[in-house]
Amino acid sequence: MFIEQGIRSENKFWKYLFGSVLLFGASLIGQLPLLMGVLYETLVHKKKYPDSNAAMMHFLEPNFTLFLLLFSFVFVFGGIYFVLRNLHHQSLLSIITSRASIDWKRVGFSFSIWAAFTIGSTTVFYVLHPEDFVLQFQGVPFLILFAIGLVLFPFQIGSEELIFRGYLMQGFGNLAHNRWFPLLMTSLIFGLLHIANPEVDKMGYSILIYYIGTGLFLGVTTLMDEGMELALGFHFANNFIGAVLVTSDWSAFQTYAILKDVSNPSSLVDVLLPVVVIFPILLVLFARKYQWTNWKEQLTGKINKVNHN
Repeated sequence: MFIEQGIRSENKFWKYLFGSVLLFGASLIGQLPLLMGVLYETLVHKKKYPDSNAAMMHFLEPNFTLFLLLFSFVFVFGGIYFVLRNLHHQSLLSIITSRASIDWKRVGFSFSIWAAFTIGSTTVFYVLHPEDFVLQFQGVPFLILFAIGLVLFPFQIGSEELIFRGYLMQGFGNLAHNRWFPLLMTSLIFGLLHIANPEVDKMGYSILIYYIGTGLFLGVTTLMDEGMELALGFHFANNFIGAVLVTSDWSAFQTYAILKDVSNPSSLVDVLLPVVVIFPILLVLFARKYQWTNWKEQLTGKINKVNHN
C-alpha cells in the first residue's frame, strides 16, 4: 500500500518537520541564481528592483526568468533525495508508487488526457472569443521555451508531487494514522503555498479554491491509485502545455506562448468549473480505467502498519 510505505516506527513526525526545513533551505539556495540576475540588473543596468512577485515575473527576459525559476527545483529535487536517504532511509520510489517500478503508461495516459483537454478547450475558446486572445508566436523564442520546459518542468512538478503527494502525505500519515487527515492537510498546504502567485492579485483569494481543489484532486488520485503516476502526468501536462500554449500578464509564468490571454479571468470558468465539474469527471474516468474500489476506506480509513524489510 502506498501511504503505508512511509509508516515506520523510526519516522517520527519531527523528522518530517526537520526535513521540510531542509527542503525549504534547498529551495532558497535554488533561488539564488534568480536573485543574482535581478541584482545584476538593478546594480549594473540601474533598473528598479521589483516590488512584487508580478513585477519579478516581468523583470528579466521571459525565457531566462523561466529557466531560473525552474532550475531552482533541481536543488529541491536533490534535497528530497538527500532527506529521504539520510533522514528517513527510504528510496525515492517509496514515495512515488506502491508498484515495483514507476508505471510510465499511467503517467503518459494522464498527461495525454489533460494535454488533449487543455489544447481542445483553448482552441474552442479561441474560436468562440478570438478577441480575448493575441497570437504572439515567435519561432526561436518558442523553441527555446519548449526546450526549457521539456527539460526542467519535470523537476518542478516532480518536486511538488514528491513533497505533497509523497513525503508529506506519508508524514501526516505517520502523525494521524488515518488517510483523511494527510489528504486534507497536503491539499490545504499545497493550495495556500500558491497565495503569492500573481493570479491571486488579479482574481482575489477565490483562486485559492482552485489551488486547494487541485491539491485535493491530485491527493485523491494518488490514494485511490496507490501511487502518484497519474498525478505526475496531469501536473506535467497542466504546467508544460499551459506554458507553451497560453500566457497572460497576470499568470505565474511569463512565456513566449503561442497565445496571450487578454481577457478578464472569470471565477466561474477558471475556479469553479475545474473543481466542481472537470476534476470529478477525470476521477470517474481514472476509476473506470484502473478499476478503483473501496473509496471510503482508501480515502478515510485507518492506516495499518506493515513490516519493512
